[in-house]
Amino acid sequence: MERGSDKHSARQDDALAHETEGLVRAGRSTHAEEWKDPEPSGEDQPDVDLVPDGTLTGGTPEGMTPEDVERRSALAQALGRHLWPATREEVVSAAQQGQAPGVVLTDLARLPGGREYQNVQEVWEAIGGGVETHRA
Repeated sequence: MERGSDKHSARQDDALAHETEGLVRAGRSTHAEEWKDPEPSGEDQPDVDLVPDGTLTGGTPEGMTPEDVERRSALAQALGRHLWPATREEVVSAAQQGQAPGVVLTDLARLPGGREYQNVQEVWEAIGGGVETHRA
């Protein structure tokens, strides 16, 4: 039988694993009581983050800038998953009806017409957004 430690009982190991499971899966605090949350970094200590000055978690793919990732994400949030396939007019209309941010509407103004788009990635590529480079 394999157990997590030899200092606790199997029941206590399971209880400890259950306490941290939400934190590990969610990547954020899952406590309802604020006093149970860990203390943030102090003023004289570095921020505990992969990219302390950025908003992204995990970095950016090769071939894209952090701004590309943010803009493509905003585009995807504005358009959703239920629109596809769609023409230029349907894409722009959906963004306007969903009250998309100005940067998304500006990007969609450059979207060429005369074809049907299958997903957000095709729209992103058509407006000239940066695309991940894949290793061969």
